[in-house]
Amino acid sequence: MTWSEMQPLLEQACTETLIMVGWSTLIAVVGGLPLGILLVLTDRGGLLQNTVVNKVIGQIVNIGRSLPFIILMVALMNFTRWVTGTTIGSEAAIVPLAIGGIPFFARLVETAVREVDHGLVEAVQAMGGNTWTTVRKVLVPEALPSLIASTTTTVIALIGYSAMAGTVGGGGLGDLAVRYGYQRFETGLMWITVAILAVVISLIQFAGDFAARALHRRGARSGPGPKLRLLKGEKPASAEVGKAA
Repeated sequence: MTWSEMQPLLEQACTETLIMVGWSTLIAVVGGLPLGILLVLTDRGGLLQNTVVNKVIGQIVNIGRSLPFIILMVALMNFTRWVTGTTIGSEAAIVPLAIGGIPFFARLVETAVREVDHGLVEAVQAMGGNTWTTVRKVLVPEALPSLIASTTTTVIALIGYSAMAGTVGGGGLGDLAVRYGYQRFETGLMWITVAILAVVISLIQFAGDFAARALHRRGARSGPGPKLRLLKGEKPASAEVGKAA
């Protein structure tokens, strides 16, 4: 197979992979971020301590993470058909990719949020900040470098999942490598897809590491003071009552 024959196939496969990974990452972040934060808040000693809720959410996340992706795809076929109207193609692959990515990202978020200095949380509470204020102005901003790194890890994992999805008609570079590289013995095309995946993953990892380091350095320079000063205007109700008296 000549390069002129490979080029359109590679362009289409790359586009399908980017679409699958892009949408599934977005859904995984939107679904996994609150889930991971809720795991921390409802844990023992958390702001919303609730052992039952924490155990239920934890078990759901564990079950989602324990299923191999290829089995998850098969198990979700009926649901995928109901959502997209089909079980093959890049659009159909987004459903299991997103569902598999949510619990994966949630655990990474939980780990990142647990690393936040508990002293900052106590300071916000002493200033009268509620749970939402604590999450919005302390937990998420302080954990942001780790959250960026977690997102990078999730994107790379979803790229691997998308290649697996290609083996069962999910489209993308994995599908191209199987149909042409394996079934039609186009070894050159298969190695080109491997090289493309390696380059893409390396670029994503570099970009994620750069962003995480930049945020970490900026946070180290500014310190926690600016974040806590944002709360000065939010005085506890008890303080206002005291002044009125």
